[in-house]
Amino acid sequence: MLATFVAAVFVVLWSTGFVVARAITPYADPNLFLLARFGGTALVFALAALVARAAWPTGRDFGKHLAAGALLQGVYLSAGYWAVAQGLSAGVMALLGALQPLATAAVAARLFNERLSRRGWSGMALGLAGVVLVLAPKLVAATSPTPTHGNAPAWLVVLISIVAVGAITAGTLFQKTSLAKADIRSASAVQNFGAAIVAAVLALALGEHRWIASSALWASLAWGVVMLSGISVTLLVWMVRRGDAARATALLFLAPPLAALQGYLGFGETLLPVQIVGFALALAGVLLARS
Repeated sequence: MLATFVAAVFVVLWSTGFVVARAITPYADPNLFLLARFGGTALVFALAALVARAAWPTGRDFGKHLAAGALLQGVYLSAGYWAVAQGLSAGVMALLGALQPLATAAVAARLFNERLSRRGWSGMALGLAGVVLVLAPKLVAATSPTPTHGNAPAWLVVLISIVAVGAITAGTLFQKTSLAKADIRSASAVQNFGAAIVAAVLALALGEHRWIASSALWASLAWGVVMLSGISVTLLVWMVRRGDAARATALLFLAPPLAALQGYLGFGETLLPVQIVGFALALAGVLLARS
């Protein structure tokens, strides 16, 4: 019962990341926003760890936690935001992100002997098919399959977007190593600090400075700190620690469908019948993969 509740809360919160990314676009540069988000979450968890007198990672483990956070959030979100800013279709980026559960399952099988049954792989395939249907209108609406709006060459943007998917896969699997022994409060503080370092480096390298204070921006930052990097990512780490990485990340198939529903309810976007069918397929695939 608890696992089902945690899974439901995680996927609903994770899916709101698409809405937040859209909401902050008029007000802040992406890496500057991510720096504030990760830094704020690191501070919250650091205070929680200090109050609870939790043990902190030391030595090599400290460095490993920094690397895990840099990959799980820093590289993944910064690279993804950059690729979209360069002109990569948001639908294409979301579709690439949907490959992450498959990549996690494949690597986890080799590293941790977490082998999915045929039923599990069938669920993964069904989930991916559902995501494709949900994103189909955006993919069709894309003017071209490669970026055209930024200064970077198309091959580099595609490569960076693939690196983003590889980063979240590696960062997720990192959680099943010796890092799983650490207190999740202090571990989260260090990992969010690692993500903040990545965002800070990229914000400086790209010359990002735009920050137009507004209620929408501050609300988005508060949501990102508490709900996304705070609760959502922590729930993902908790699920990966306690069970199979593949079964935990299969929930990510539901993020694009839920984001489409949120766009329909909050922004008046169109929700086509094919997307509703895709939502149903994705849900069936997740249930099958996690059964």
